Amino acid sequence: MPHAFESDVITAILRHMNGDHTDDNLLIARAFAEPAEAPITDAVMTGFDGDGGVWDITRDGDVSELRVPWPGGPIDERPAVRREVVALYDAACARLGVEPRPHA
Repeated sequence: MPHAFESDVITAILRHMNGDHTDDNLLIARAFAEPAEAPITDAVMTGFDGDGGVWDITRDGDVSELRVPWPGGPIDERPAVRREVVALYDAACARLGVEPRPHA
């Protein structure tokens, strides 16, 4: 069973991802969603646990769920969430041939 994070941790991280990193959400969704005819036009991070992140993705007006496992494997500590989201971003850039921005 994957590690479940406290609700306040989830709320804070989702607020940050959906407020400050909307472009990153879309990049991750475009890189990891199964190919489809319609392009992904929106992606909102809706949750995560110790095994991976979850996004609602929109294609041609239809919303579906995308679950992406953490690149480094299962996690169980809050700081690891940032590390794994950054790793997903970097992997998404590599898959899509996009130059990643520097990480602070």
